[in-house]
Amino acid sequence: MPPIFATEPNRELFAGELPSCLITMQREKRSYGYFSSERFVHHHDKSKTDEIAINPAYFAVVPLLEVLQTVVHEMVHAWQFHFGNPSRSGYHNREWADKMEAIGLMPSSTGQPGGARTGQKMADYAIPGGPFMLATDALLTQNFRISWLDRFPAIMPTPAIDAGAGAGAAGGHLADVLQPATGNRSNRIKYRCPTCGVQAWGKPALRLLCGGDDCASAPLAPVE
Repeated sequence: MPPIFATEPNRELFAGELPSCLITMQREKRSYGYFSSERFVHHHDKSKTDEIAINPAYFAVVPLLEVLQTVVHEMVHAWQFHFGNPSRSGYHNREWADKMEAIGLMPSSTGQPGGARTGQKMADYAIPGGPFMLATDALLTQNFRISWLDRFPAIMPTPAIDAGAGAGAAGGHLADVLQPATGNRSNRIKYRCPTCGVQAWGKPALRLLCGGDDCASAPLAPVE
């Protein structure tokens, strides 16, 4: 994942105040990603740095906007760890909710308008015309994209929920826990890009987008 995924939101939404972190790719089951504070230590000077982990299994089945939203969601957890006052493990307090709303992500227990702003398990949605959408729109006009997509991606997820810290998070926040997929896991079908003809195998009912340079993220269609 290119550094611009974090450097641009840090500059536009956090005034560049967030410290550097490691962005890793982790295939955490039923998770878009997570934030883990001070997860890594430098071999020589023993300094520590945070981790923001993103699950690449969902790159092919969710819009790029949602990937960016996940990164920024985790950056809010990083902001609260360094500059705020997190509550008990996994609880999303008013300070967290206020910061989310200030940068253009509305916290919601349901992921929809009207949900609770605080709680143990939380989702969020982008505020139209808010700072997040304005920064994201500017980024996407730069022909910004994810070039590599998983050939065997995850099932299209349900709306994501942030479940807070989990086992192995080392003081971090496990985010965007998804509902388990249903159906026959061994039943894979073939999908094909109508533009370039590239093919992929996956589970039924997937929404796959082609990452080819000339395909403009064309949706792959099931092949009988």
